[in-house]
Amino acid sequence: MTSPAPSPFSWTSGAVHPDVLVGTALLAAVYAWAWRTRRGPLALTSAVAFAAGLGLLLPALNGPLHDLADHYLFAAHMVQHLVLILGVVPLLLVGTPGWMLDGLLGEGGYRARVVRAATRPLTAFSIYGATLIAWHLPGPYEAALGWHSLHILQHVTLLATGLLGWWPVLSRSSLAPPLPYAAQILYLFVFGIPMTVVAAMITGAEQVLYPFYASAPRLWDISPLTDQRLGGVIMWVPAGLIPLVAFTIVFFRWAAAEAEEPA
Repeated sequence: MTSPAPSPFSWTSGAVHPDVLVGTALLAAVYAWAWRTRRGPLALTSAVAFAAGLGLLLPALNGPLHDLADHYLFAAHMVQHLVLILGVVPLLLVGTPGWMLDGLLGEGGYRARVVRAATRPLTAFSIYGATLIAWHLPGPYEAALGWHSLHILQHVTLLATGLLGWWPVLSRSSLAPPLPYAAQILYLFVFGIPMTVVAAMITGAEQVLYPFYASAPRLWDISPLTDQRLGGVIMWVPAGLIPLVAFTIVFFRWAAAEAEEPA
């Protein structure tokens, strides 16, 4: 079990988790190996996006942000979850070329069929939304804070279902392709709803929903209820902004594709 860490908090130190370091190193090694075995030039934009995703993963789950999230502030934990779902996942997916995804899925195989079924818009959105909401209910959330292994499971499932949620827009696979541009725009209209529901529940609560943070050491004179409402607002704003940015990018890609079509 984990328990609130003693004060004072330090911005220049923090816990480092070997499992996160090993997992990140393995992802980087597999990615580099896949490019090498293909014997083709490395696509710079893909590599930069994938590296940026790994680069965000490390500080999200280690160091000062990890300590703030795990021991002091609910708002920091919301920042951590946003970085994972709205930062790490889309960057890793954008950075993985289609041929690499197809190689992982295996053409005509069981994995491809399962992924095609799981990444259909309604299925992907439902799994992602249900997982996000479930983990932020007081019971599961408190349990994850109390047991490290469950906390790891929480982060893994948020990453995995976030991948499903983003797949209909960002996938580059030919075996489990993204939606057409028009459908992507409609999908992005509803993509932020689960996070908005969670944020509204948290921000509008009149009492502290998570006792763990009520008993945590106080930093900068932030009360538990203020911390909770700040966390809700932190989740609320990006839930609208990030899908809006994605919507804009998809719209201009659609317009460019239409312009390239012969009359």
